[in-house]
Amino acid sequence: MKIKIYWANEQTIHKTGFALKSRIKKAIAGTLKYEKFTNDVIVSVTFTDNEGIRALNREYREKDSATDVLSSPMYTMQPDDMPEEGMAAELGDIVLSLERAEEQAKEFGHSFARETAFLTVHSMLHLLGYDHELSEEDDADMRRRQKEIMENIGLPR
Repeated sequence: MKIKIYWANEQTIHKTGFALKSRIKKAIAGTLKYEKFTNDVIVSVTFTDNEGIRALNREYREKDSATDVLSSPMYTMQPDDMPEEGMAAELGDIVLSLERAEEQAKEFGHSFARETAFLTVHSMLHLLGYDHELSEEDDADMRRRQKEIMENIGLPR
């Protein structure tokens, strides 16, 4: 499986160099491996700040607040809406507020590296069709998956 990531940086607070991009790619690859997703993958990752993600959250979700990450899946991952076997799957877009990630890392008492990887795993699960907002069972399932993926990529809690 090949992973192609289109990068965009719309913030000036954090450097978005090799270390950050490698960690994001590791989180993407770890999620795909865990989910046994074998198609080649294309994902868009945009780094933004709280102001930028707030504007997107307001426009697309009608929530006038900054959030940590937004996911825009291309597929529902239902049987009639999935990428064809063997074809590259354009999974969708991840928009990550590096400013909010830094705030949450401090709040939760772990590293910025762990927080950005966790938010990427969370977003990738959304791109793969999971939604923690549907029910308590879906929330518990997604939390379990996130925990196991983070352990698998060497960033446990």
